[in-house]
Amino acid sequence: MIVVTGAAGFIGSYLVGKLNRNGFKDLILVDTFDDPAKECNLNHKVFNELVDRDKFFHWLTKNQNKVDLVYHLGARTDTVGQEPEIYKELNLRYSQKLWQVCTDFNIPFVYASSAATYGNGDMGFSDKHEGMNKLKPLNLYAWSKHDFDIWALNQKETPSFWAGLKFFNVYGPNEYHKGDMASVVLHAFNKIKDSGEMKLFRSHRPDIKDGEQKRDFIHVDDITEVMMFFMENQNNPGIYNVGTGKARSYLELTRAVFESLNMNPEIQFVDTPASIRNRYQYFTEAKIQKLREIGYSKPFCELEDGIGDYVTNYLVNELTY
Repeated sequence: MIVVTGAAGFIGSYLVGKLNRNGFKDLILVDTFDDPAKECNLNHKVFNELVDRDKFFHWLTKNQNKVDLVYHLGARTDTVGQEPEIYKELNLRYSQKLWQVCTDFNIPFVYASSAATYGNGDMGFSDKHEGMNKLKPLNLYAWSKHDFDIWALNQKETPSFWAGLKFFNVYGPNEYHKGDMASVVLHAFNKIKDSGEMKLFRSHRPDIKDGEQKRDFIHVDDITEVMMFFMENQNNPGIYNVGTGKARSYLELTRAVFESLNMNPEIQFVDTPASIRNRYQYFTEAKIQKLREIGYSKPFCELEDGIGDYVTNYLVNELTY
């Protein structure tokens, strides 16, 4: 039996679909299940039971002998929120409690961290444990993820296996409900479809041209492939980057969306809002040597191919995976 927390969300629901397609139907889905916008994400999924987030620990204590693995994807993911106690409760304390329960019951534990923990990137993007405590995230969400990473690294008692996965900029099906927190791909698709043009943030650094801000954009299918790899490969616990290892610009991304819609690019630049300007990341690129060294050898989807698939096979028809 496999548990997926955050199962109604973007990555969680995609993971459930991928597990189903690989023959895994004995699933326990954990979430609050109170957001109507997420209901479509669980359409046609096969699972045993829906368990409310607040009742999950009681359920796990009763059923721990049946659980083979916990994928912990549930979190407060808003990167601009200003309620520190909410992030501490949902992203730090809840994760600590789940770690401890999995430790007590010898249950493998794979959880979602974030590339946001790297802050402005001045210290690089290495997932080596040494020096990770020196990172300086830029928002409460990132700090909560970073605090749990450091806490996990300092634990002497651990689950039978654990892996923390620092997801870079994820895009793909099942993110319709995310609003402002959705990927740039979804925002670009909606803007272009509605107005025929796309606005990008102007660069406020003299060394970077407008639109040449770069991120490591990774398709959600690649993310879940890595997660399933850790189901079968539990010999190397620790924290791992999950990105393509290849930064791409916002201009390249936007042009790929236009091309997928068979439209000529119409791109304008606007100032980055002053409220986020000093917290804006200009470059992210995953160092993925560690992941490769433990045996993950699958290639990652090229940005143009991933966007083409997402736009033509999902967004145009508003389909989920």
